[in-house]
Amino acid sequence: MAALGAIGFSGKAIIVKLAYRWGVDPITLLMYRMLMALPFFLLMAWWGGRGRARLARRERWAVLGLGICGYYLASMFDFIGLQYITASLERLILYLTPTLVLLCGWALRGRRITAGQLLATAVGYGGALLVFGVEWRDAPGGATAWGAFWVFLSAASYALYLFFSGEFVARIGSLRLVGLASTVASVCCIAHFLVVNPWQAAQVATPVLWLSLLNSTLCTALPVLLVMMGVERIGAGLAAQVGMIGPLSTIVMGIALLGEPFTPGLAAGTALVVMGIFLFGRAGRSLG
Repeated sequence: MAALGAIGFSGKAIIVKLAYRWGVDPITLLMYRMLMALPFFLLMAWWGGRGRARLARRERWAVLGLGICGYYLASMFDFIGLQYITASLERLILYLTPTLVLLCGWALRGRRITAGQLLATAVGYGGALLVFGVEWRDAPGGATAWGAFWVFLSAASYALYLFFSGEFVARIGSLRLVGLASTVASVCCIAHFLVVNPWQAAQVATPVLWLSLLNSTLCTALPVLLVMMGVERIGAGLAAQVGMIGPLSTIVMGIALLGEPFTPGLAAGTALVVMGIFLFGRAGRSLG
């Protein structure tokens, strides 16, 4: 379940890149993804909230903030960035999110960063920079840097969500929190589209609608459930290790479906990122 969930999440970038070939803009594409996923989010919120008390005022504000930061902004930044960089580089940048959560803990809570965590972070960022350098060399100009910047903002936004959501998971429930926060994000995405785009922008090619349906189900709602069920059965630590298949599956799908090149630099950079996150996880567990 954890492996299938990781593969499902990694397929999101592939579907977005395929949809861009039909001339759709990021806001419209994200609107369709969240609109089609909204019924699943509402179902998650209802199912996770059965038998639980109503949210307190502070919890409602928390859900609003987490939904805007963790799902609306993170998704918007990610979709913008994918216009400029490959799906492989996008996935590697997003995979560095745990290191940004660590930085939040140091900056906002004064938590100590160990030498092992610093080493693991350096290895992971070294791999991402290696792949970035390969893309920069093959496509000189500002597009690669611009795309990487937006995707990094996406990772930072989601890191803030992970950091601040920890204290509310136990009280609200993980499934309920994901469902409610994602519902907030869906409303924000739909409202964003209505504000900046004319109604005619909703008229997109039929393949874009099918791709959005796949994105909302196989790459959004279903992976959330699969990963959660996987964590319940094997624990968060092992599920995180299994999730390392994500960047590898993105590369394979990018080569097969998008025709993205597979280079020695990409292979080496991916290996470093996966190794860095693996070492990062071990360093974190050693503290416990």
